Amino acid sequence: MPKDVRGFSGLAFMGGPMSVNDDLPWIRLLLELVREAVRKDVPTLGHCLGGQLMSKAMGGEVTRARVKEIGWGEVEVAENAVARAWFGGPAAFETFHWHGETFSIPPGGTRVLGNAHCSNQAFALGKHLGLQCHVEMTEDLIRAWCKGGAREIAASRDSPGVQPPAKIEKNLAARVAALHAVADRVYDRWTDALARA
Repeated sequence: MPKDVRGFSGLAFMGGPMSVNDDLPWIRLLLELVREAVRKDVPTLGHCLGGQLMSKAMGGEVTRARVKEIGWGEVEVAENAVARAWFGGPAAFETFHWHGETFSIPPGGTRVLGNAHCSNQAFALGKHLGLQCHVEMTEDLIRAWCKGGAREIAASRDSPGVQPPAKIEKNLAARVAALHAVADRVYDRWTDALARA
């Protein structure tokens, strides 16, 4: 685990099946790495578990979500200047979800996305963006998650936020293409803040 963020232009944290509240030695180290990046103004980006790590590192809390979400669902772009700067014009868009926990907005952060099942789908704090939802998905990744997570989907089918694999994979190419248009804008804005050598 790197201890010094000065060798990096930015840090991106991805998802995983564990919780940031689990007693795993690398989680403690990652939380400190995020804090150091924020202190030194190195842009951070988090997807799902990564967003939860960022929230907790910055003083937020990660708790069990009221509703588990697996599959496609709409998120609303918050009505504030920070949200518009990150996500542009659309008032809402469809994105991918796979989470049973959620984060609070950390001190100094601004809520930029939310939906009916999870009010905090993303937050921004300066150059840093933490996402609960998954804008990074590909068709292959979604199919692989549906296959590997079939038992979790079946066990969670009573949740109003969980869809069966057939529904998740319906019109997949078009859904992923639309999601990539959102992701391109987010990643373009984030990479604009990266230090150039």
